[in-house]
Amino acid sequence: MIVSASRRTDIPAYYSHWFLNRIKEQYVLVRNPMNIHQISKVNLSPDVVDCIVFWTKNPEPMIDKLDKLKGYNFYFQFTLNSYSNDIEKNIPSKNRCLIETFKRLSAKIGAERTIWRYDPIFLNQKYTAEYHSEYFEKLAKHLSNYTEKCTISFMDFYPTIKNNIVSLGITEMTKMQQWDIAEQLSRIAFKYGLKMDTCCEGIDLSKLGIRHAKCIDGDLISRIIGSSLSVEKDKNQRLECGCVSSIDIGLYNTCCNGCKYCYANHSLAVLQKNREGYDMNSPLLCSHARPGDIISERSVRSLKDNQISLLPT
Repeated sequence: MIVSASRRTDIPAYYSHWFLNRIKEQYVLVRNPMNIHQISKVNLSPDVVDCIVFWTKNPEPMIDKLDKLKGYNFYFQFTLNSYSNDIEKNIPSKNRCLIETFKRLSAKIGAERTIWRYDPIFLNQKYTAEYHSEYFEKLAKHLSNYTEKCTISFMDFYPTIKNNIVSLGITEMTKMQQWDIAEQLSRIAFKYGLKMDTCCEGIDLSKLGIRHAKCIDGDLISRIIGSSLSVEKDKNQRLECGCVSSIDIGLYNTCCNGCKYCYANHSLAVLQKNREGYDMNSPLLCSHARPGDIISERSVRSLKDNQISLLPT
């Protein structure tokens, strides 16, 4: 089993104590986002967890706790882009904090397991193509020795973010604009020895040397754990998504980063209510089991191939 922690919220930034308590107890309860009264009990024993994929914009609260994950394999998707607090309200300063945090995380777990994400990319009067190129190069220069690649994506206009972005003057990019930006950024990435891929993008950028990403990456996980995996593409993700199957243990409407482009927070009122329900000792994130909830044991297993691996350990 591969655990996603999490596409739905920033667990390393805000819920690391809760997560490590779940690791200690070796199980977690997860609400079905389509039916909140359906709860899955997921075994988190290292016997069945092949890898944990963390998604974050600020892993600082978790770095010194990573030693408590002894016996588990993991890597980080670390989003570090060029937006200011007008877009990412509660994200610490890139220059004063997050660049050094990225380096510290990489120094602890290795460049292979520290994936740089520069996304989502959008354009308006302030955040122009030239702006992205300038600041992307500044970041690439700092991070090139601490990661192996950069994943980019272009902003999706989800209905849930419409009210958040209406005042920002953002227009949907044409394929030509996407190509031009990708060309500029890839040229910079390659200059600093970084690979580049795209997350959930239909546009074919292979002529620029840019591949389609697999953010939950079966090949990377196989290298990390030293074993091949028997795993399929995640059918619950979009067609363009190359991720393999995983179980997400997060909860929507719990992330406090305050990013205006975020698809995972649908309601400020629900976010506030969920935060009030946060209990680091609860098996559920930001809630407790309530009358009417139905808890079912989810069948999980290790995905390691039983054949002897020839991969380096």
